[in-house]
Amino acid sequence: MKLMLTLAIALIAAPALALEPINQDKHINHTLLQGFIADRINDNCDSISARKLRALSELNALRSYALEKGYTTAEVKAFVTSKAEKARGKAEAAEWLKTKGAVEGDPASFCRIGVEEIAKDSLIGQLLRSDG
Repeated sequence: MKLMLTLAIALIAAPALALEPINQDKHINHTLLQGFIADRINDNCDSISARKLRALSELNALRSYALEKGYTTAEVKAFVTSKAEKARGKAEAAEWLKTKGAVEGDPASFCRIGVEEIAKDSLIGQLLRSDG
């Protein structure tokens, strides 16, 4: 009986033990990258603004995803408050935007990308709204 209980506990714990570090989870990183990109567009284009409630909803869904996958509340909090992870996300967003033609100091280049993403109804586009 003890052996069966030990095996059952090991099987239940195995998925949690096999979790990759939260900062390497593809879904979490991809979703956060979309948010960082939308944020940069919002910061650099006066005719596009952030949909803050939509962003909050997406963050709550992402938190639920992480917890359901087996990450702890402490792991999630440490990840989203990490200055290093924020810097990494912002750098990746800047690089993505650059590959799409965004140029620092040229708001029109950011606006063009924002309008394209809104039209595509991508997650980036869903986090933004055109004001003009």
